Order: sequence, then structure tokens, then C-alpha cells
Amino acid sequence: MKAFDSGLHYLFKEWLLILALAGLLLSSLWLQRLPAYSADELQVLFLLWLLFASVKELQLSGLAAWLAGLLERGAYLPEKLVLAAFVLAALVSNDVALMMVVPLTLLLNSNRKGALVMLEAFAANAGSALTPFGNPQNLYLYWHYGLQPLEFITAIAPFALAYLLIMLLAASRLKTAAKAKGERAQPPKLRQVAPGLVLLLLLVAIVLRWLPFNLAYIAAAALLVRRRSLSKVDYGLLLTFLVFFGLVDNVKQALAVSLAHNGRVFLNAALLSQIISNVPAAILLAEFTHRWRALLWGVSVGGYGSLVASMANVIAWRFYVASQPDAVKRRRFTLLFNVYGFTLLAFGVGLYLLCMG
Repeated sequence: MKAFDSGLHYLFKEWLLILALAGLLLSSLWLQRLPAYSADELQVLFLLWLLFASVKELQLSGLAAWLAGLLERGAYLPEKLVLAAFVLAALVSNDVALMMVVPLTLLLNSNRKGALVMLEAFAANAGSALTPFGNPQNLYLYWHYGLQPLEFITAIAPFALAYLLIMLLAASRLKTAAKAKGERAQPPKLRQVAPGLVLLLLLVAIVLRWLPFNLAYIAAAALLVRRRSLSKVDYGLLLTFLVFFGLVDNVKQALAVSLAHNGRVFLNAALLSQIISNVPAAILLAEFTHRWRALLWGVSVGGYGSLVASMANVIAWRFYVASQPDAVKRRRFTLLFNVYGFTLLAFGVGLYLLCMG
């Protein structure tokens, strides 16, 4: 079971990198040119590396385990877990949010754990869409279009809040109880949490352009001194970004395409996300349109639908499948995840037409 899960996880995680490398090589040979990288793209990669490392610092400090323990206390546990997935995804990215709340969910006394894991994944997708640093595609679009924090958040807030309301209503219908399993995690010491928290706040201020980009080099130096989080960073994902930036440059040279209609931008982004995931879809389509609101909505709505539409979906699926010995329940979870995902995708299309015309 573990080998099966690891193999599927590897395929879901690395197939984008393999396809992107193949596309970059073939397009470079066809065009007889090497791709060009802009200063903005290199800055985005650098900031992503620092953000990933600073969040790992916080995880290693024990803060996540302690917060997870706090969620177990009191009533309204399903609602608290869904809300936590949404808020944490907005603050420290959707993958970190799910790595915190899903393992806790799998310890509950409930026969509805699968449904709750789905709701958490869907809530994390919505929450991460709300802020420029909630997920990699948001950071790229925010930096690429030179946006301001308020215009970014107000543009996507109707989407995020509408989906949060749906998830909370669905969670209110689930009955769960926490397991008394082992001792609760102790609150971490301030000296353990402070380095990661200071680094994360510094990087958020840099991303929002409240502080100059040059200060990011200080954060990099601090991480290089501490070192412990650097080996935990997902370098495969960073390499995927680097390759996609080059592939997009080649595609831009080969095609004289302009997506000038909001509806076309939105639908292309949402549908392309179903095949290659919403992160590369955002990178690819941003080069062909200035209509960032439609593109932001497209990749956010496009995170629902297929299992591969968002890395958050894959993370939640992997956690549940790894914990479930019953093959029938694993298949049912996968089927329902896609069914509910495509239902939410259809809802998102209607919400876009209602809110954005």
C-alpha cells in the first residue's frame, strides 16, 4: 500500500516537471533558441524559495503541531477544521494548511472523515486564492501584473468567501468527535518560533511591496546560516517553475496569440487547469493577456474539478488514501472527490458570470 501510494504521489507531483522539460527541449530545438528569463520571473522564483523555507522553519518549530492540538478542543470541530484550512491557506499556503489539518482529521472518531478531508481541501483552495502569497500562481500573477494588495484581494474575495460559506454549511452537517490519543503537543518556545515567524513576516511585506526587494537577500542569508529548513524545500516544484518560465517564453515566440476577451481568458484558464494544474496554467496564459482578473478567477475556479487541477487536491487525496486500508473506500473517495470537484467547478463558472459579467 505504501509503495502504491508513493508511486502515485510521485507521478502526480513530477509529471508536470517531466512534461515541461520535454516541452522546453522540443520547443528550443524547433525554434533554435534558448529561452529568456526576465528579472521578474527570477525574483518570483527567489521569493518562492524563501517562502517555502520560512514556512518549513515554522513547521519544524512545533508551532503547527501545537495549533493542531488547540483545534481539537470544544464544539464545532468540523467547522473549525474547515475554517482553519481556509485561514491557514490564505496566510501560509494551501499545502501547509492541509498538512496541518488533514492528519488531525484522520484521528477523529467519525465515519465521515473522507467527506471532511474533501471539504478541507476545497476550503484550502478557496483560502489560498484570497491572498497574493496563498499559493504559487497568486504570487506569480501578483508580481507579473504589478498589482496592489487591495485590488488583488477585492477582485477575488467574492469567490473565496462564497466557497468558504459552502464548505462551512456542509461541515455543519458532519458529526465528529476527537480521539483521546496521546498527550497534547506543548506550546513551542518563543526562541523556536521567532526565526521562522520573523522571516515569514518579512517576506510577506516584500511580496506586498511594503519593503524593498533587496531585503530578501537578508532573509536568504539568515536561512543559509540556520540551514535546517533548506533541505526540506520542494526543489522539484521550484525547478518546475523554472522550466515552465522557459517553456512559456518559447511558446510566446512561436505563437502570436492575444486573449482579449474576459470570458475566453477565464474559460481557458479553468479548463487548462484540469489538465496541467492551475499553477502552470496561470504562468502560461499570463503571457497572452492583460486581463488579470479573469485569469485569476479562471485558475482559482480551475483548482476545482479534476484531482490534478490543484496540488492541494493531490495532497488531501494522498493523506486519505495512505490512511485508508479499504480499497473500496479509497476508490469511492477518489470518485466522490472528482464528482464534488466538478460540481464546484460548475458553480464557480456561474459565480464568475454573476460577479464579473
